Amino acid sequence: MKSKPRIEEAEFRQRIEKIQLLLERQGLDALIVYGDEYRKENLRYVSNFWPIFERGACFIPRKGAPVLAGAPEGEKYAREMTYLSDVRNIKEFACVSVPEEIEYPVAHFSSLTEIIGEVAGGGKKIGLVGYWDIPGPIYKRMENAAPGLELSDASSILNELRLIKTESEIACLKEAGRQACLGYEKLMAACVPGNTELQAAGAAEGAARSEGAEDINFTVFGSGRRCDTVIGRATNKVIEDGDMIMAAMAVQYEGYVATIEYPFVAGNATRPQKDFLNVLFEAAEVQYGYLRNGCVAGEMVSAVRNVFKKHGMAQYDVYPPMHGIGLAEAESPYPDENASYRLKSGMCVNSDISLFGHPDGSNRIEEGFVIRENGPESLTPAIRDLIRKKI
Repeated sequence: MKSKPRIEEAEFRQRIEKIQLLLERQGLDALIVYGDEYRKENLRYVSNFWPIFERGACFIPRKGAPVLAGAPEGEKYAREMTYLSDVRNIKEFACVSVPEEIEYPVAHFSSLTEIIGEVAGGGKKIGLVGYWDIPGPIYKRMENAAPGLELSDASSILNELRLIKTESEIACLKEAGRQACLGYEKLMAACVPGNTELQAAGAAEGAARSEGAEDINFTVFGSGRRCDTVIGRATNKVIEDGDMIMAAMAVQYEGYVATIEYPFVAGNATRPQKDFLNVLFEAAEVQYGYLRNGCVAGEMVSAVRNVFKKHGMAQYDVYPPMHGIGLAEAESPYPDENASYRLKSGMCVNSDISLFGHPDGSNRIEEGFVIRENGPESLTPAIRDLIRKKI
């Protein structure tokens, strides 16, 4: 049986080495990488740990081994996931959803002061990744735990490292895309008049899970006029003949997330509905031609929007047509028409070509790609095939 892709310990250790080199260059003595159940990507990148209920952080010294800190309920789970040997508990990271201070009589706790002091190694400058994610009270406790030390936003360190994917990361995204495509096949089969939106979404999620998905980050769903919700969830609404279907599913595998969406009509489509969808398909094919190494990102955005202008639909275009993917469902690069930087080989991106509020419907296309030297490599080939059949 063929083994499934994963990020090996050696790659995680290489990431830490690169981070430590950047700490040296930036004059930082240590780095704190925060994460929780919902803002998990940076913590997963450095430690492979994804908290449940609780919070976590990886404390990385300029030299030496990192410390992974979490909370008692997730300690065994953290040790199961991470390659790091130094795993500790701190009270500040316990259960996030209740105001009471929970007792853990058999747990052993370290303190923030102790850990920060260790990794700082007598230095004064500490970088923080997750500045915009960490709750104010937890940030304040970090400040109080490190009197005399300077905490600063160091998100740029991980942003830089995560922008270009390794072949191992790409393999994980391909597997997430494979699982998502199989799930979407079930979704489309279940989108028949008489079924509910929840039934169709459930069919998709179950199929992806059975293929090995570790999580479904979300399933966006709308049928008929509910397509106008842009990012609505599935409901008990019954799907009717001729309903436009706006459905996206984000599937996570080994931390990496692939999102797919194919616009279609349940039952019989009208001519105006077909014409509307054909504009999205045309825009997707135009975008495809720009997804190569060296392309100016803003030129791609303009090219997609020119398709909408040509068909008199520019007023229904609600946001830029592409974003990066990886450990987050949406990450850099996220260009607009003014973006002057160039796409680079190894970037992984997701199309997000959308028109919302048009009289004949609302919908979007989402498919994943790896930027390569001479053009894109599909991460979600089943969606690419469906689009090509419509061109």
